[in-house]
Amino acid sequence: MKMNTFIAASSIALAALVLPAKSFAQALTLKLPQETAKLKPSKLPGYPVAMQKCAICHSADYINQQPPDMNQAQWTAEVRKMEHAYGAPLSDAEVNQIGEYLAVTYGTAKTPAQAEVAATSLAAAPVAAADGAVDVQALLTANACLGCHALHQKIVGPAYHDVALKYQGDAQAQSKLEASIRGGGAGKWGEVPMPAFAGLKPQEVTALAAFVLKQ
Repeated sequence: MKMNTFIAASSIALAALVLPAKSFAQALTLKLPQETAKLKPSKLPGYPVAMQKCAICHSADYINQQPPDMNQAQWTAEVRKMEHAYGAPLSDAEVNQIGEYLAVTYGTAKTPAQAEVAATSLAAAPVAAADGAVDVQALLTANACLGCHALHQKIVGPAYHDVALKYQGDAQAQSKLEASIRGGGAGKWGEVPMPAFAGLKPQEVTALAAFVLKQ
C-alpha cells in the first residue's frame, strides 16, 4: 500500500515538472502573420520588375514608409543605392524603370512622361562639368546620395544642412567629412549605417564634402 502511494506521488511530481516545460515550449512557438503589404498596381514597366526584384530583400512596407514628397531624382537614387550599396540584382535599365514607377505611383511625378524625362536626364548626366570641375549634382545622383539625404529634410540620413551645422566652426570639418564619405560608418547620426564610397576619386570626395558644408 505504501509502495503504491509512493509511486502515485512520484507520478504526480513528475507530471508537475513535465507539464510546465511543455507549456513553456508551446509559448515560444511563434506564427508570423501573412504579408499583407503590396505594391500599388501600375501599367508602367517598372511595376512587374519591382514585384520581382524588390520583394527579394524587403516588404512593400519599406516603400510605403518613404516620404510622400520624394521626386524622381530621389526615388531613382534610392533604387540605385539598392543596386550599388546592397547588391540588388538590378540592371541600370531596371533601376530607371523602377524609379519611374515609384515616382509616379508613390512620389511627386504626375505622369509617366515626366518621370521618363527625369530618368533620361539623370542617366545622361556627366559627373564632370564642361570646365573640368566636378558636377556635384550628377555625383550625388550617380552614387544614390539623394536616396538617404536631402538638403533640409531628414530622410534616412541627416539633412545636409544639419551636417553643416554640426561641423560649423570646426577647422577639421573638411577632412573629417571626407573621411566619413570614403569610409562610411554608423553611430554619428543613428543606427543606420552609411556605406563606404571608397571608389570615388579624391577630387570627387573633396567636392562632395565642400558642397555639404556649404548647406
